[in-house]
Amino acid sequence: MINEAYPVFMESLQVIMVLVAAPLLVGWIRMLKCWSQGRTSAGIFQPFRDLSKLFIKETVLAENVSWIFTATPYIVFGATVLAGAIIPILSVDLPLSATADIIALVAIFAIARFFMALAATDIGTAFGGMGASREMMVSSLAEPAVLMSVFTVSLVSSSTSLSHMAHTLTSSPIVLRPSLAFAFLAFVLIAIAETGRIPVDNPSTHLELTMIHEAMILEYSGRHLALIEWSNMMKLFLFASLGIASFFPWGIAGADNIKMLPMALLALALKLALAGIFVVVIETVLAKMRVFRVPEFLGFAFLLATLGMLSHFILE
Repeated sequence: MINEAYPVFMESLQVIMVLVAAPLLVGWIRMLKCWSQGRTSAGIFQPFRDLSKLFIKETVLAENVSWIFTATPYIVFGATVLAGAIIPILSVDLPLSATADIIALVAIFAIARFFMALAATDIGTAFGGMGASREMMVSSLAEPAVLMSVFTVSLVSSSTSLSHMAHTLTSSPIVLRPSLAFAFLAFVLIAIAETGRIPVDNPSTHLELTMIHEAMILEYSGRHLALIEWSNMMKLFLFASLGIASFFPWGIAGADNIKMLPMALLALALKLALAGIFVVVIETVLAKMRVFRVPEFLGFAFLLATLGMLSHFILE
């Protein structure tokens, strides 16, 4: 009975952890950025206060909006939570891992992005159309690159299942593989673009010439804006977790091994803390690039991912 309930327990615990830990990761990054710039931080729990404030505010809708605009926040939030149930964050023994792999995960993120672009154009504003077109440009270049980078890891494990990939890497001896090094560098560049961080996008600006994601959500307010902001926090958390599960899975609990859960939580916290420090260093050192330089940035990421796949066949 315990063995049968273990996957369901881990799945439920992981979804709850994604909902709670994503704002904490964003608060950690904001706090470190404030410290690095010599400013006083609002604290690691400030994202929770921001979300609670938005949830109690009134939702304002334009007269010409359709059901797409009002349904998109719930679709995006649900798709992001579903993605959090697929990625092996705490354990490789997840009920959904057998029915979904990296291809399905990218498709889920694409569904959320598709509805966000539809909602941005549905409102009929210039900012919404501009943000949607820029978002589609980024997605058309980032999605093939992320598939190529993770496919390199799948070649090592002979499977596209994320749980199987993590289990294979943890059970095999640690070897420095050139293919995984190229794939990891490509994944870092893609994750920066997908999560809207500097130098591709700036999540804290509303300047017309620099907005990509923010331009699509200018017309949202109240609980709708809260769901979208929460989804963005979870997306950052999930891409960090996807990178950990694909390239640094050591510490993730194995199948039917609940004793490893405390160690898995500790290892995940340490890895995410290091990921937050890395994000702060990148955003402090680099500046926001021009929009027309983004294709070159993502093209370089695709090139690194391709080199990783070729080096697997040639050198390994």
